[in-house]
Formats: sequence, structure tokens, C-alpha cells
Amino acid sequence: MGKKAKKGNGGFDGDGYNKNVPRQVTNGTGKFKISFKHQSNLDSQTSLIRKQVEPETAKYFSEIANLFESRGVDVEERSVICGNALEEARGKELELATDYIISHTLQTLLEGCDVDHLCSFLKGCANVFPAIAMDRSGSHVAETALKSLARHVQDTEDYTIIEETLKMICKVIVVNPVDLMCNCYGSHVLRSFLCLCKGVPVDSAEFHGAKASKILAERLNLKVFQSDENNSQHLQQGFPNLLKSLVSGMVKCTREDIKTLQVDQYSSLVLQTALKLLAGNDQELLQIIPVLLGCKMQNLVEGKCIDLGIVRETVDLMNETAFSHLMEVILEVAPESLYNEMFTKLFKNSLFELSSHHCGNFVVQALISHARTKDQMELMWEELGLKFEDLLGMGKSGVIASLIAACQRLQTHEYKCCQALAAAVGSKNESSKCIVPRILFLDSYFSCEDKLTWNWAGGVKIQTMGSLILQAIFKFQSEWIQPFIMSITSMDAVHVLEASKDAGGARVIEAFLASDASTKQKRRLVVKLRGHFGELAMHPSGSFTVERCFNAGSLSLREAIASELLAVQAELSKTKQGPHLLRKLDIDRYATKPDQWRSKQASKQSAYNEFYFAFGSSESKSPTKDKFLSNASLQTSDPEELKNTGKEIDSDVTSTSMLDDTSAEKKNKRKKRNKDAGSEDAVGSKKVMENAVHNFLSQGRPDKKRRLNDRASSNASKQKLKF
Repeated sequence: MGKKAKKGNGGFDGDGYNKNVPRQVTNGTGKFKISFKHQSNLDSQTSLIRKQVEPETAKYFSEIANLFESRGVDVEERSVICGNALEEARGKELELATDYIISHTLQTLLEGCDVDHLCSFLKGCANVFPAIAMDRSGSHVAETALKSLARHVQDTEDYTIIEETLKMICKVIVVNPVDLMCNCYGSHVLRSFLCLCKGVPVDSAEFHGAKASKILAERLNLKVFQSDENNSQHLQQGFPNLLKSLVSGMVKCTREDIKTLQVDQYSSLVLQTALKLLAGNDQELLQIIPVLLGCKMQNLVEGKCIDLGIVRETVDLMNETAFSHLMEVILEVAPESLYNEMFTKLFKNSLFELSSHHCGNFVVQALISHARTKDQMELMWEELGLKFEDLLGMGKSGVIASLIAACQRLQTHEYKCCQALAAAVGSKNESSKCIVPRILFLDSYFSCEDKLTWNWAGGVKIQTMGSLILQAIFKFQSEWIQPFIMSITSMDAVHVLEASKDAGGARVIEAFLASDASTKQKRRLVVKLRGHFGELAMHPSGSFTVERCFNAGSLSLREAIASELLAVQAELSKTKQGPHLLRKLDIDRYATKPDQWRSKQASKQSAYNEFYFAFGSSESKSPTKDKFLSNASLQTSDPEELKNTGKEIDSDVTSTSMLDDTSAEKKNKRKKRNKDAGSEDAVGSKKVMENAVHNFLSQGRPDKKRRLNDRASSNASKQKLKF
């Protein structure tokens, strides 16, 4: 019968390992401080000088290094040499791995050896793996070994031996993980080890700490980041049970030291990685997260995870850098029941207090971004909805941005958000013209003593958060954001140009041109850039703005843009973005056959108009009035087929509004027609659709004729049934 699992070893059996193995902590000078976890006598702690590598061994590995540097070794011979050298390292792994010079050679050997020698090396140094991982040189050796293992995991024949090797190391780690977690080198190795167990790249940026820009993009629902590769969606072969046992064992063995781990920057990173890797494993997370929050399990009632006794202390901890980062991840991965409990017990009535702190405000952003229900947003709004000006004044614009994005996502309090933001940067007595410029330069505006005298800060980079807030605002329905629309269309031409040259400002202008604002309002802004499109196109980010302006412009505006680009065609074609823009706007045709270019543009616009009226207006519930082929109209008319058909009409033009200005009289007639529609409307609509089909097919796509005719007949039938 095998030995029973010892208490505190996280479920791993105790075979081959003594629990009293000393804790070894490197001090970075080549010495290891030996301590025992439960040793109370400080005098018993001794310092051990790391053994020097024997001269013969050092000479041997030096010769190996010279051999590899000579590049006279083929692949097969290299593998044999690596295997032999690693056998020579047996019993000397710690000394070799922590030697500054030989460690580099050891890394080369671990990269070139076969899986048997690799696992043999790791098994041989399993008992001292933490000491190697916590050494400056040894940590690189450990990382290299783990990366080499990852390359072999996909081979099913090697899976068992790799699992056995990892399990041996896990047994050592869970006995005393605290020193490893709190060490700058060891913590990084441990995070790579966890990634290997999960089956994701050991150097995965997603699990080693995502960039702040990516986190912010996810919180603000920015579509531009949705195309990024997500490592979690491309899992390789892993060891899920080993991961669960390791993390569970680490947490159990660190309960006594949890207060230290909560505020240590390196252990916080390890715990963040562990939680992200366990995302979706609700049962495991419900056991782990309360411990990380400092809850005493004996104080918990069944079905309740948060001990009321830790509430005040935990709220205060959120103002600590390390714990605030950990808390953000906890909120990201927490099961819904636990999130609800944390929201009620830890955050309710403390949101503004936390939002005012330089660390706590990031926790609040995470809380808001992962809100599950409209009721939760209601409670958040009660505490923060009237504090927009205060938060912006304190420089906590991220809280405002997260609140706006969450209201969009949950479709609640949208209008109130727009009102509150407009009121925070301008009074009722002021013109709405000031709203957008002040948001673009939030810090400059709120740091100004006399805000009424504040003016556009020329030559100053537009603030990122202000840009992101406005991009989010322009996703709302046009009737809710009229003050913002009036403001951006009233900006001076010189300021519009300056904003267009700034990456953040250009994104705002593009967001406005893609919004629900009317075509007339969009063109009011576009004409202010007339005469500068060539200059603007030379900027990497400005080329996107030029394309948006072209799509939103009338035929005369488009020709003006084409003319300006033609004047700088030679220079523009040499830039990275130039060839794409020139091809997109068909500048070569404009240069050689201007009449044909104009005819083609007019034909496209006519086809778009007919297609929109045929497929988008009668059944659409969208508030969009002038935006052609908006997402809403596509969804209500027909799902994928119409979307694809719209793209086929002209793949060169985006789904930006391209309709001519429509007078109020025409809009009223259209509304009346939709209201009083009967069978005659159905027949009329069918004729319009047939004309659209005819125009579409005349452009050389007869293969779509039957499908579109069927669609037209089906749509007319639906209208009859509807009325």
C-alpha cells in the first residue's frame, strides 16, 4: 500500500520526498540561507556556501561549449552530445545550474537533448528545483527546461514521462511554496510551470501579465482588440488535474502566510496567473478565492463564501498595489455567486471611497467591467452617477470610462451616462462647443484654476482616456449624444485638423463618422478638413480618417479628397499605408479616367440607397435614420446573407453612412408611409427591391439573381403578414 498523502502536500503522495527538506532561499550572492518552515530557533538557521564546480567538470563543460560554438556538430550528433553531457551533470545539477558561466552551456544542452535526458535531469534536481529557480542564473536554466518540455508535450508517447517528472517537482513545491512565490526569479519560473500544466505557452503574455492597454480595451468593449489571438482559445496538451492539485496545495500550505502573500508583488503575480489559468473551474475557485481574501474557513456559513469579519480589512487592502492587482483578477474570474457576494459585502457603500484612491480605483474599474446584471449597475449608479465631475477632477477618468462601457454592454442608464458626462465638463450656461475639447484634454482642463478661461492646448498630445471615453460615447444612439455631436461639429477647422493628426484624436473623429449621427452632421465635420486630406493621408493613423471621410462625403467631397490625394500620390505610395489608401479610393482611375470614376461613384451611391431602402427601412427597429447598412438594420432585415450581399456590392467601401442628405419633409413622408403601410406598401417595396436587384445584377453578378429575387419575394410576404 502506498504512503498516505501527508498533510499540507496538496494531495500529492509522499513517495520519495521528505517533508523536512529545508527551505533554501538564495540571497543573490551565491549563498543559500537554509531554514525550516516550523523552525523557531533562529540560531539553527545557517548559511551554506554553494559548492564550487570541480575543475575537471568545469573544463568538461567548457569544452562542450567550445564544440557547440564551432558549429561543427550536426543535429543527430548534437543530441547525443547533449545527452552524454547531462548524464555527466547528474548529482551536480544545483552547482552547474547556478554557475553564471556553465548555466549558459546547460541551457544549450537542455534545448538540444531528447525528452528522456531532459526528464532525467529534472528528476535529478527535483529536490533542489526551488533553489535553482530562485537563483539568478538557475532561473534561466529552469525556464529553458520547462520550454523544452512544452515542445515534447504534444507527443503522446512522451506524455506519461513528462507528467511523472512534473509531479515530482510539484511534490517539492507544495511543501513550502511561500519562498518561491515571493522571490523575483522563482515566482517567474513558478508561473511558467503553471502555464505548462495548463497547456498554454510558458511565456504567455496573457497569463504572465497582460498589457495595461489590452486590459483597458477589454473593459471598454473596444472591437479593435477582439481580433487579437487569445492563448486560452488555443490550448495545447496540458495536465489539468496536476494544475488543480498544485494550486490547491499551494493555497492550503500558505494560509498561515496569506497576509504576506496579499501584499507581496511577486506572490501576487503568481496568484494572478493561477487564477486566470483556473478561470471557468468554479468549484476550484470557490475554494481558493475566499482563502486569498483572508477568510477563515471555520467562520463561513454553508453557501456563503465571504467572512464578514474581513470586510474592512479587505477594503483597506485594495489600496495596496499588489493586492489591488490580485483583486482585479479575482473579480475577472469569480463565479457569479461569489461575485454577487463580494459586490454586496465588500464593495457596496464603498465605491466612491475606493474610486478616489490611486490603487483602489482600478479595482472599482474591474468590478464595474464585470457587472452581471442591471440591478448591480443600478446600485453602482447610485454611488457613482452623481460623482462624474469629482472623479474626473481627481484624475480617475478610468472609472467613468468603465461605467460608460458597462452601461452600453448591459443596455441600462445610457442616457443618464451621457447627461452626467456632459454636465461634468460644462455647465448649462455654456455652449456645447466646449464639451469634446475638454474631454480630449481632461487633465489640462481639470488642472486649470479658472476653467472658464481654458482653451485648446495646441501642440499637446490628446489624452488617451479622454479619447477612449469619446469613442465609447459615439456608440450611443444619436438622440442621447446630441451635445457631443454639436460639440465636435462646431470645433474650429484648425482644431479638427490637429485632432486628426493625433492618434487618439483621429480615433475619436473616426468613431463620430461611424456613429448614428446624420449624414449632414458628419459632412459638417468633413468639410473642415478640405485642403488637408493629402497632408493627413501621410500620417499612419490619418489615412484611416481620410478613408472614413471619403465614405461619409457627398460626391463632390469625395472628388475633392481624390484630387488632393492625387497631388501627393507619388509621396503617398512610398508610405506603409499609402498603397492601400490609393487603391481603396481608386485614385489611379480618377487620374486616368475621371468621368468613369465619377460615374462609378454615383452608381455605387445609387445602389447603396436602393439597397438600404429595400432591405433596411420597413422592418428595422434601429434608431439609426441615416446610417446605411448599420449593424442593427442588417440584423433585423436578414442575418448573414444580406450582410454578405452588401459587401459584394462593393468591397471597397465600408458600411459608413453614404446616403444623400434627407430633408425633414422626406423623413416625415417615410415615417407616414411605414405607419400606414398595407398591401400596397408590400407591392411597392417589392418593386424597389426588384430595382435594387436589377442594379446589383447589372454590375456583373448574375449568380446572385435567383437568391435575391427569392429574398425580395419573401420580404414582401413578411410585410403582408406583419400588417
